[in-house]
Amino acid sequence: MGELLGTAVLVFMLDTIVISTLESDTKMPNLILSILAAVIITILLLAVVPVSGGHINPVISFSAALVGIISMSRAIIYIMAQCVGAILGALALKAVVSSTIEGTFSLGGCTVTVIAPGPNGPVTVGLETAQALWLEIFCTFVFLFASIWMAYDHRQAKALGHVTVLSIVGVVLGLLVFISTTVTAKKGYAGAGINPARCFGPAIVRGGHLWDGHWIFWVGPTIGCVAFYVYTKIIPTKHFNAEYEYKHDFVGVVKALFGSNV
Repeated sequence: MGELLGTAVLVFMLDTIVISTLESDTKMPNLILSILAAVIITILLLAVVPVSGGHINPVISFSAALVGIISMSRAIIYIMAQCVGAILGALALKAVVSSTIEGTFSLGGCTVTVIAPGPNGPVTVGLETAQALWLEIFCTFVFLFASIWMAYDHRQAKALGHVTVLSIVGVVLGLLVFISTTVTAKKGYAGAGINPARCFGPAIVRGGHLWDGHWIFWVGPTIGCVAFYVYTKIIPTKHFNAEYEYKHDFVGVVKALFGSNV
């Protein structure tokens, strides 16, 4: 319930921020969006951490399962709850905005391309599929490496404190949103999702072009999570001690299931 409600609030608030900043007359809406996103994410993480660990993102749940902090079954339950919460958040947003805003901004959902009017009729504008996929992979890995790493390592989490660690998580996510939207500067591309559930909710509720390239917002983060897991297995164990001592580590679970010879 903590993950469901936390993700619902996250989707509602983040997508509201996306719509309001894009609709404003500011010259750099992506900068304002990134700052507000960092603040909102930090606050919500602080609220949900005591209940469920504060994931509210399939990226965190899946990578935590791979590393061994939680079991894969718990991760699946969390991800299902996050997806349901994202749908509820998108439904709540749809209930409070006009149909014009809903259509113009696609409920603040994740887009790779959009159909825009052109000189000779409608044209598709946005980012190439390969570029969007690579951005998702890179941004997911950087997100895990630069912030979630601290939460996974109980030594750093204890030394820095929950407030500091979660604030860093929020800031890193805000920076990645800003970087992904600034570097590409492509109309029609909404920036790196780094949260498949947040992209899934509006896609279910709004539909249409939000499904175009939607797989990118799942496949990219999945590859990023696996890459991060491989990294944690390469470095010496003394430099990375996950809580519970890798009790549910993916390789360890596979070995236990199929025998020590695997």
